[in-house]
Amino acid sequence: MLTFAIRRVLGMIPTLLLISLVCFVVIQLQPGSFIDQYLEDPRVTRETVQSITRQLGLDQPLWVQYLSWIKGIVTQGDFGYSFVNGRPVSSLIWERLGWTVFLALLTLLVSWAVAIPLGIYTALNRHGVGATVMNFLGYVSLATPDFLVALLLIALVLGAGGTNVGGLFSPQFIDAPWSWARVADLLAHLWIPMIAIGLEGVASLMRQMRASVLDVIHQDYVRTARSKGLSGRAVLWRHAVRNAINPLISLAGLSLPALISGTIIASIVLNLPTIGPFLYDSLLNKDQYVAMTLLLFSAVLLLVGNLLADLALAWADPRIRFE
Repeated sequence: MLTFAIRRVLGMIPTLLLISLVCFVVIQLQPGSFIDQYLEDPRVTRETVQSITRQLGLDQPLWVQYLSWIKGIVTQGDFGYSFVNGRPVSSLIWERLGWTVFLALLTLLVSWAVAIPLGIYTALNRHGVGATVMNFLGYVSLATPDFLVALLLIALVLGAGGTNVGGLFSPQFIDAPWSWARVADLLAHLWIPMIAIGLEGVASLMRQMRASVLDVIHQDYVRTARSKGLSGRAVLWRHAVRNAINPLISLAGLSLPALISGTIIASIVLNLPTIGPFLYDSLLNKDQYVAMTLLLFSAVLLLVGNLLADLALAWADPRIRFE
């Protein structure tokens, strides 16, 4: 398995180079540039615009800009500077990465903890009233955008007289040192983004688990286990669920890019300090190095997620071996 992992990591290098080129081309194809805001300002002279263009390196040919960006990444870990505030891109991303990972992993764990039992229940009781209700709610959750759920929850809280909406902290706790009061304030704000962001994931995972369990419980090895006298609980958890969960492990690897782009609108509505709104702002401002780095980072997460999913499948299913 170690050889497989090393081979996959080495194979990521040319893939990432190709993806970086695609990211650069896509950003360059968008109409206009960061300099347009100065061209539209009558107070800014043409000489000033030319000076800013040279300072940002936008007067260089496109292939020179791309090679300079890649050279900085490979040799120095330098992803360039933001055109908006002149700060390094890596520091701007790092400021938002912690809360992004925290929210994403917490939402993912809660979604799995809720969706897996519901998927098993709806599969084993597929003709019952409870399973029918859960399937209906699952369809509604899949059809409802996350930002609409966020707006409805905000309206519900405000209508009930609450104030813990928007962001992760109340104003007095944003820059305050950690304390039990700040933790309690975080928990009071956290449930809204978790429901808004995770509801669709719960519905999707529940339906995937339901379909997978329904496919597995009719297999020959499950009937054989029952014929040997094993209890229903042992057959379910040791044979059916253990094999039914494999497709969901693959889906978990594909969910990592959602750390950046999966919940942009909901994060904007809820004013969350995550990377998604940062990517949105960089695209609006035509801040090319920030946008390119975030798109590249999303691709890295996808490749790493697929690798981790493959390794997790090999661990969960002894039949899978990598030579």
